[in-house]
Amino acid sequence: MRNTPIEVRPIAGALGAEIHGVSIAEELPDETIAAIRQALLDHLVIFFRDQTHLPNDRFLAFAKRFGRTVEYPFVKGIEGFPEIITVAKLEHEKVNFGGVWHSDTTYLEEPPLGTLLAARELPPYGGDTLFANQYLAYETLSPAMRHMLDGLRGVSDSAKADVTRTREDRVKSDGTEAAKRTLHAEHPVVRTHPETGRRGLYVNTAHTTRFVDMTGEERAGLLGFLFAHQTRPEFTCRFRWAPGSVAFWDNRCALHNPVNDYHGFRRVMNRITLAGDRPN
Repeated sequence: MRNTPIEVRPIAGALGAEIHGVSIAEELPDETIAAIRQALLDHLVIFFRDQTHLPNDRFLAFAKRFGRTVEYPFVKGIEGFPEIITVAKLEHEKVNFGGVWHSDTTYLEEPPLGTLLAARELPPYGGDTLFANQYLAYETLSPAMRHMLDGLRGVSDSAKADVTRTREDRVKSDGTEAAKRTLHAEHPVVRTHPETGRRGLYVNTAHTTRFVDMTGEERAGLLGFLFAHQTRPEFTCRFRWAPGSVAFWDNRCALHNPVNDYHGFRRVMNRITLAGDRPN
């Protein structure tokens, strides 16, 4: 398979593109890595097809070309690879891991730059993942609403994610010491992307619990509006997984939501997280 040049094929108007002409299991030249990074910045989430021969060491090596890999705070990594966790829903389970619109672990002081997810076992149908463009979510708000949000800060809480039963089960069986405590962090409601300079909404229904210096009644209505607005269909794309598929998304400007529509079947993925910085 050719490594350069890559071919970038958008999959929707709002965000998302497939990258063709590259095997991420190989040692890629710097020029190819730079082109892939630019595609990520341009499209917010990128997908690779037919990466069927991707052992964990090569998956991790590819991820490290884009930043420092970090361990997930609540679930232990797989044997020999602490930075790689298993994200699974098994045949008997009814609720999937992280099955709600969110940006990963915003309850950290320095939330992740991005996440890479590789399909290992898939159901015969279902299990797609949705993504939403938070630049568009911000830019389509009225000037008055943008002006108000620009001065707000939101609080994210790890305890809010515990309503996801499958996540709780993984923590019980494979949990780290951090799983025993609640994490929370305060971030701007509107975040400026450190690489593109674009502004986007930085709240999510999985983790954001309140706004600083707002009453409960005030924040409830505003949070409800923002959660509905930021995932409008025209801001989204939908990715259908296949054997060998890999997704790489930018947590600084995109939300994601794995669809839970495959009861009775197994879906097993491997995930790697890239370290980020403090949102501004």
